Amino acid sequence: MGGIPWVIMSEIFSINIKVSAGSLVTLVSWFGSLAIAYTFTFLFEWSSVGTFFVFAGICAAGTLFIAKLVPETKGRTLEEIQKSVTSRQ
Repeated sequence: MGGIPWVIMSEIFSINIKVSAGSLVTLVSWFGSLAIAYTFTFLFEWSSVGTFFVFAGICAAGTLFIAKLVPETKGRTLEEIQKSVTSRQ
């Protein structure tokens, strides 16, 4: 799940905002990694099996999010991707 933000960022954002959006995506991704690393020890002390199921649930939710809301970009131009993203709003 860690590489997903960079893949989405490189495919969806237009050239004129890619630098700013990339910085924001990187910041949010690193804060997410920090939260995972910070909470893992506390969760593992609580329950090793529970820790697995908590993180498995988060991965399942992320997978559902990607499957339902992230547009397919294979074989499409940036303009086509932008049009499909803006038409969803």
